[in-house]
Amino acid sequence: MISNESIIKDPSLAPSGERKIQWVDQHSPVLNALREKYLNKESIGGLKIGIIVPLEAKTGFLATVLADAGAEVVVTGTGPAYVQDDVAAALVARGLRVYAISGVSDDEFRKYLEKVLEFQPDVLIDDRAEFVRMLHTDYQHLLSKVRGASEQTTSGVTRLLAMQEQGVLRLPVIAANNAMCKHFFDNRYGTGQSVWTAIMSATNLFIAGREVVVIGYGWCGKGLARRAKGLGARVTVVEVDPVKGLEAWADGFEVHPLEKCASYGDIFVTSTGSPHAIDTQHIEQMKDGAILANAGGLDDEINVKGLEAIAKEKREARRYITEYVLPDGRRIHLLAEGFLVNLVAGDGHPVEIIDMTFAVQALGMRHVALHYDQLGPGVHDFPKELDEEIARLKLKSLGMGVGSLTKEQINYLHSWR
Repeated sequence: MISNESIIKDPSLAPSGERKIQWVDQHSPVLNALREKYLNKESIGGLKIGIIVPLEAKTGFLATVLADAGAEVVVTGTGPAYVQDDVAAALVARGLRVYAISGVSDDEFRKYLEKVLEFQPDVLIDDRAEFVRMLHTDYQHLLSKVRGASEQTTSGVTRLLAMQEQGVLRLPVIAANNAMCKHFFDNRYGTGQSVWTAIMSATNLFIAGREVVVIGYGWCGKGLARRAKGLGARVTVVEVDPVKGLEAWADGFEVHPLEKCASYGDIFVTSTGSPHAIDTQHIEQMKDGAILANAGGLDDEINVKGLEAIAKEKREARRYITEYVLPDGRRIHLLAEGFLVNLVAGDGHPVEIIDMTFAVQALGMRHVALHYDQLGPGVHDFPKELDEEIARLKLKSLGMGVGSLTKEQINYLHSWR
């Protein structure tokens, strides 16, 4: 439905979404603390900001913080699986422009992304480098209108670095994902908690004693493996990087290729940012009742089409669980259709974690908007001083803080003698 130039499912859902956003507001001390000093009318008032992030309550709160500072904000999700329609309705009720409806076709959702770009935003808060890639392919005529972007994800930064290496990136982009207050906490602790919360809610099964296989040992994989171990699971890590594999061993985990552990795993969780991390040859080795979940940066980390091709039948075993029956009768259980399990079968990362992530994204966006001329095209680090300020604000909200070096200590650290 079109409402106030927006495209959403049902405006009457707004009260439910509003309650969700208000809950996030109560538990976001960092973003709220940034309003007066950084996210105010003097610094971002009048900016046109395009946001593409999974559209749920925490995204809704980020958008309202920016809009309250006088920015013109237009919001969409990262795909039809990642939209909460009540939050979209609440944002429209607050006067923001939203293009997002859950459950539509990918082609239809692509049109919503196009609507955001046609709004001609000054700056973008991007996810998986979706907007930046579109601007460098089908929408080059709008490229000159955009000052730059701030990128949320590991997979997005990887794509941007590939563009930079090939000499085609024509915008300055802040690698928000690489900020310490983002990947240290969001990727590790946020993913670790939210993915296992979603898996346990979707399956209603006991985790302790199960064989869990975590595929990928980046920051997300570290959080997944650690949380599974804490729940009492026996954990095997699958890696292609020998150094990361060795790190997983030193952290107390078994480390094997997927070909070796596919036959004994009970629950498989991908977090690689690569397609087909679980492929059909692995699925064919799995035991009856194996559970597959994706927690990574791509929606096809599990080869769902391949699973469809080798299965003789499928059915909904439970909400968010599709049961595939292989020719010999073995059952494979796919969670959330292979999409990000914590966003489809849950509400994503905890509020307090995303409070820091979105503080990074908001300040990264602001930094690009104010300094795009000096930055120039390319992938840029998030400013260290802003990273540290976010950390101090978070500690302050917890009633804690850190000390400082004495003059003698500073002199020592800067002396080679």
